[in-house]
Amino acid sequence: MILEPITYSGGIYRHEEMVELIEDLGGHIIQRQVIAGDVVIQANVPREDIGILKEVAKPLLGSITISPLVGTEIAVVSMSLEIHHLPHTSCDVAEYLRRYGSKTNMVGLARGFGKRIANLNVEERDVINEHDGAIFLLGNFEECIHYKFPTLRRGIHVPIVVTGGPSTESLKKIIDPPVEGYVGGIGRLMHRYRRPEELAKLEEIVAEISRVLDVRRAEIAKDPLSINPPRLMEVIKEQVSAIEEVTSPTPITVQMTGLRVKLPYETYAGAIRDCEIEDGIHIGDIAHILPSRMRNYIIVRIKPFSETNIVV
Repeated sequence: MILEPITYSGGIYRHEEMVELIEDLGGHIIQRQVIAGDVVIQANVPREDIGILKEVAKPLLGSITISPLVGTEIAVVSMSLEIHHLPHTSCDVAEYLRRYGSKTNMVGLARGFGKRIANLNVEERDVINEHDGAIFLLGNFEECIHYKFPTLRRGIHVPIVVTGGPSTESLKKIIDPPVEGYVGGIGRLMHRYRRPEELAKLEEIVAEISRVLDVRRAEIAKDPLSINPPRLMEVIKEQVSAIEEVTSPTPITVQMTGLRVKLPYETYAGAIRDCEIEDGIHIGDIAHILPSRMRNYIIVRIKPFSETNIVV
């Protein structure tokens, strides 16, 4: 069964019918947001059942859209926190990815600026590697990108998409070894993205990161995970009551190969490790429970079937 990421948007009236249908079809709710009289539901559902969901959504005056980035967490890496790197381009890219379902975290490098002194420290590297992918927002000059990017990518093992002022073809020529994706024609701007050609570039970024993550999904499918991350999220919500006290909009962030649980590692890692999934199988049997470099959160990395011989 192939699960497709979708977003349901509609009124709060009778939206529980949609929630129940998604669960009955074997899908998983990733996030539900209620804003005034509207509700937005992000979910993974069986691809062959999307037509059923659309039919049910019509009388509810709701809509179903394919959201290729639902269930992913992406790092948007800016060269610095200075005004000429933030906030315009970085904020626009991060916000646009959220429209398509991704959870984004902006990473402003301490020493990403400058051709001679650009560097990536260990903490920044580890934070980026906790995500499903990273978008590096580089500058306008080919020579600068060619000179400093090998340093900035050192130790990064998640898929990388590079953006910059030079054309896509130029970026492919000057970056060696190649990265997974490129979007040229996006340099530093001192205004928000408003013009049609600028919005088209944001669409291009979404298309490129979606393509890159689809390749990653295909690799994961060759050796499937021992449990679907959204289902593991449901297990933790049921058995770790402290998650209900977290004020973040996403107390548990779903990733392609695991979860980010926004609880202190020292206090709750053991409780999460001991959660029973079914028939005596615990989360600790099929996943690594690791401390996050981000605010002492918990990272749950699900082991593949080849490592556990378990699928639940």
